[in-house]
Amino acid sequence: MKRTQKTSSRSADDATEKGRPQMADLARLAGVSVATVSRALNGSALISKDTRERIEELARSLNYSINIGAKNLRLKQNRTIAVVIPYDRVSRQHISDPFFLAMVGSLADAITERGFDMLLSRVDAESLDSAADLYNSGKAIGIILIGQWRHHDQLNQMAAKRMPIVVWGTQIPQQLYCTVGGDNMAGGAMATRHLLERGYRRIVFIGDPQLAEVTYRHQGYVEALAAYGLQPDPQLLVCVPFDANEARAGINRLCEQGVSFDAVFACSDVMASAASQVLHLHGRTVPDAVGVVGYDDIEWASHCNPPLTTVRQPIGAAGAELVDALLCVIDGVVVVPRVLPVELVVRSSTRPDPG
Repeated sequence: MKRTQKTSSRSADDATEKGRPQMADLARLAGVSVATVSRALNGSALISKDTRERIEELARSLNYSINIGAKNLRLKQNRTIAVVIPYDRVSRQHISDPFFLAMVGSLADAITERGFDMLLSRVDAESLDSAADLYNSGKAIGIILIGQWRHHDQLNQMAAKRMPIVVWGTQIPQQLYCTVGGDNMAGGAMATRHLLERGYRRIVFIGDPQLAEVTYRHQGYVEALAAYGLQPDPQLLVCVPFDANEARAGINRLCEQGVSFDAVFACSDVMASAASQVLHLHGRTVPDAVGVVGYDDIEWASHCNPPLTTVRQPIGAAGAELVDALLCVIDGVVVVPRVLPVELVVRSSTRPDPG
């Protein structure tokens, strides 16, 4: 008997050393089938009291807990989808950002139309694993996460654990999770090409190319310049997160340093509007002296002074695409990343067509 106890103890130690114990580990240590362990932990009357108590005690000793989220998926007992907006200390994009509000509205409509409830959550982007608790605890059957930020590896780890997750963002090599997002490279190219066609040549780029979506917008910017025989000028890169104050400070710095530029392409309408305010303070009129193009086409872009030329993100369609992709993932269907078309909306912050 003592020898058996030592063997079980050593096996338990081995199981915990390998990471979180699985139901198969409990079955092996208890000398029963996985089905018996499952029934015992779910309180089935088919399992004798002694066996049930022995398995429950073993589970407690290993800190084993049932993944309620997975159980809910099997039994289809939950109708809640979690929408998670990470807070990134670097980007500092707040949940009150008009883009987030528009996206949440689109998701709320799509989730409701499909007969589900929405749970909105905010998590620290440095510990995205906390979003997994929404699924593991059974609060939600799946997660829609708005924004990849700089945490691709964390998202891959979540997907590797077979967690139902879909991310608003852009496709990255070796990603294991499904993304849905606008065509960022095309958006960056069409914004820059529009400015070039209107005679602007010294175009400032506002955004952080280390962020996945901005990376592709910047590539589109570079390719459009190259088509006109132009090289990107490092002086014209204002590398800032999605933050109006940072964008404002960046443009103010260029103006005070006397850097020559005649246009601005900002990776959000909020930053484009902030840039326009600074240009006005420096006596540089928009669009005559400086053309300005934003990104997203949030609700008040058309109410800016002057109304903002911008790249329209497919926010209206985004909610339905994200929810449909997540429901496919939940059903075990392999879902390829979805790239949605973007379009240029021309308003008064850029010069009229010279033709």
